[in-house]
Amino acid sequence: MTRWLLCLLPLLQACAHTTPPPSADECVHALDEAERAAGWTLLFDGSDLAQWRGYKADTPGEGWTVQSGCLAHVASSGDLITRARFADFELKLDWRISAGGNSGIFLRGDEQGPTMHWSGFEMQVLDNARHPDAVYPSHRAGAYYDMIAPDHDTTRPAGTWNTVHITVRGDDVVFRLNGRETARFRLGSSAWQALLQQSKFTDRPRYGTLNEGHIGLQDHGDAVWYRNIRVRRL
Repeated sequence: MTRWLLCLLPLLQACAHTTPPPSADECVHALDEAERAAGWTLLFDGSDLAQWRGYKADTPGEGWTVQSGCLAHVASSGDLITRARFADFELKLDWRISAGGNSGIFLRGDEQGPTMHWSGFEMQVLDNARHPDAVYPSHRAGAYYDMIAPDHDTTRPAGTWNTVHITVRGDDVVFRLNGRETARFRLGSSAWQALLQQSKFTDRPRYGTLNEGHIGLQDHGDAVWYRNIRVRRL
């Protein structure tokens, strides 16, 4: 391949992976009467990031913003975390990843490491069709990142919405993506410890050990949008 083509190739790939932002009518944030009665609350109302801040920061990084009424990551600026901390809870949300994109949802993390990964555990957000991380089953969308691989691919294509339901009760955790279970585990169990020893988290003694912590959204450098983010304390 000639030198000019080698120089052009990254630009062509970037153009091919461009994903337009969602339209305003996609960015819904609502609780019905049954959800309110059951104790669900919104973590984002479509207008501001008042319930969020940056990792080790008082305000969100500039790369996190409101776009068409969705919570959006549009430029690198660090992870985003909830101001509140949660112990036992259910979390529901929809995510929309850009083509070739990567992000993640952190649970029970704190700010004693360089990123949320040093304490919080992650449900992966990924474009399985285009991102190179998808060659590793435990790095695919819906996975308990680097620990448990989904036994199926229930993801919808980049640029469309995927629905998450996470339950964290004591040490027991269940991940669901688009209505199907993708991971179930017990933090601290012998099975979990065995997975941990084969993961990239072996040098992080506080990883997965906290009884409560922040919910976080990962800055992996790619565009991603979130909507209908709601939580219920258990």
